[in-house]
Amino acid sequence: MSNLLRQPVEVTYQDELAALKACDDKAKPVQWQLSPQAVVTYLMGGKTRDGVEISSKYIGNRRLIETAVATLATDRALLLLGVPGTAKSWVSEHLTAAISGDSTRIIQCTAGTDENQIRYGWNYAQLLAHGPSTDAIVPTPLFRAMQDGTLCRLEELTRMGSDVQDTLITVLSEKMMPIAELNDAVYAKAGFNVIATANNKDKGVNELSSALKRRFNVVVLPLPDDMDEEVQIVSRRVSEMGDKLGLPVPKNTLEEIQKVITIFRELRGGETLDGQTALKAPTGNLSTAEAIAVMVGSLSQANWFNQGKLSVEDVSSNLIGAIVKDPVQDKLVLEEYLETVLKKRKGYQQYYHGLNEQL
Repeated sequence: MSNLLRQPVEVTYQDELAALKACDDKAKPVQWQLSPQAVVTYLMGGKTRDGVEISSKYIGNRRLIETAVATLATDRALLLLGVPGTAKSWVSEHLTAAISGDSTRIIQCTAGTDENQIRYGWNYAQLLAHGPSTDAIVPTPLFRAMQDGTLCRLEELTRMGSDVQDTLITVLSEKMMPIAELNDAVYAKAGFNVIATANNKDKGVNELSSALKRRFNVVVLPLPDDMDEEVQIVSRRVSEMGDKLGLPVPKNTLEEIQKVITIFRELRGGETLDGQTALKAPTGNLSTAEAIAVMVGSLSQANWFNQGKLSVEDVSSNLIGAIVKDPVQDKLVLEEYLETVLKKRKGYQQYYHGLNEQL
């Protein structure tokens, strides 16, 4: 067993990828490790011809994943858009692993990201000693992906400044990157493409220019419409993460997940599930990813401080942190929800008392 905290997904799921590759006789785009059909099977789950079980990495609309894969088989870049917690990064990582066999060519976009982190940098010792040369260039993940004909991931694209974003326009439209200092350029090999992610809530931070938007095909990953689907996603991820972290998953975990998802969906949607009571929504984004974090934190608390027994108190203390992001506004929202909904709901009295005690 590896002592790494987290391995690239192509290592974690190498047996599944190898099984798919072994019986994949369909046509593949240039430089792809798997055919588009096999990539979709890897993401959505299924069985190979040899009967090897492929776990589902994404639970949702298959057509969305087919559209994403079909986009990457063209020369058009892919933008995965959605609110925080809709598995954009997760899908991006697995797509890159299945297509290129290497998901580690990634640029994390932030307000401090500059052009050198997108295009290329310089080894200043070499630069001072010998002047600008190919040997003095420090290639970025994007630069390497162009050279090798693989995918590059750009996470949280709208976090990056608009002027830096637009350095991508030449790369995406001309499939080349000028190196002005050498009067040269690097030209992308067949197989090169970009997967970017951005979330709806940050749309106005550094909104993409219309010129850059045109270079992307946008696939919107929604929050799960169906409660059973969301419970299934959270249950699977909690089980996987519990196994990875060595945390036992008690029998009552599924029951508590269902209650947490109910609370999240009602506060997120601004009304109770039966549509009878209107509710105020908190400032935070109560996403599926937040629900997973709440349950994993609860399991950890139960394991280390409650002899492995998952109690409502464990879950409540983690729920508070997820819901109350603004100590004034969100506290009032939660207090109102507790009094108007949970206080009189059968089976939720322990949550009513547990959350009240910690507010």
